[in-house]
Amino acid sequence: MPTLHLTPLQLEDVDAALALDQAVLGGLWQRGGYEREIESDASDLLALRVDAELIGIGCLWAILEEAHITTLAIAPAWQRQGLGRWLLLNLLAAAQVRQLEWATLEVRASNAAAIALYSQLGFSEVGRRKRYYHNPEEDALILWLKRLSSEPIREQLERSRDQNREQLRIRGFDTI
Repeated sequence: MPTLHLTPLQLEDVDAALALDQAVLGGLWQRGGYEREIESDASDLLALRVDAELIGIGCLWAILEEAHITTLAIAPAWQRQGLGRWLLLNLLAAAQVRQLEWATLEVRASNAAAIALYSQLGFSEVGRRKRYYHNPEEDALILWLKRLSSEPIREQLERSRDQNREQLRIRGFDTI
């Protein structure tokens, strides 16, 4: 049974993160961006691995009371298995540890799968950034999850993590 490992991204992981970023996000960040986030006390940059293989990255910036989720990517061969949900739920857990009050992110307006995931976890659309993305040019939806530290949201996200962990186990993954 493959084991999922979720740890902070390390400097020795940057080459693999850049390859994943290029494959999934079209080269959103450069080497220096990853290195800065690894060193920043205001960032949580997580690496998701199956055994030793880097298959996902997720990052949030802690800005005042906000968790700004800047990156969430799962390698194409590993998508549609609940791994993006697992990564996102763990980013939100990190935001709760930091006692942040809300989470926000941008998503391509055409990314129905991601929008569905975010909606299931309580995110709602609050705006649109015109022509935010390039290659191809596209609007971004701005999504927010409010009251992140409230007891109802904490309980909902914990239930979601438990359900996701069980779904991953059924799919043959061991989470640690």
